[in-house]
Amino acid sequence: MNHVKQSSMVADQDFVIEHVKEKFSCTVLSCEGRPCLEYKTEEELTQISEYVQAVFQREVTDVFFAAVSSVDAD
Repeated sequence: MNHVKQSSMVADQDFVIEHVKEKFSCTVLSCEGRPCLEYKTEEELTQISEYVQAVFQREVTDVFFAAVSSVDAD
């Protein structure tokens, strides 16, 4: 039974990630097979965090393993 709960949790996570990517046009990286959010500005990270909380009642850290600021290529 526990295995079923974990599988549905992963599906929920994928669902949230897809919605975040569509709404914010952000990048999701993979770190050791876990999703990491790459954001452009602190304001964008705040907006994403508030969106995930308001729409999905989850913390952004429950969905993404980490959140990292994007680096501009010079």
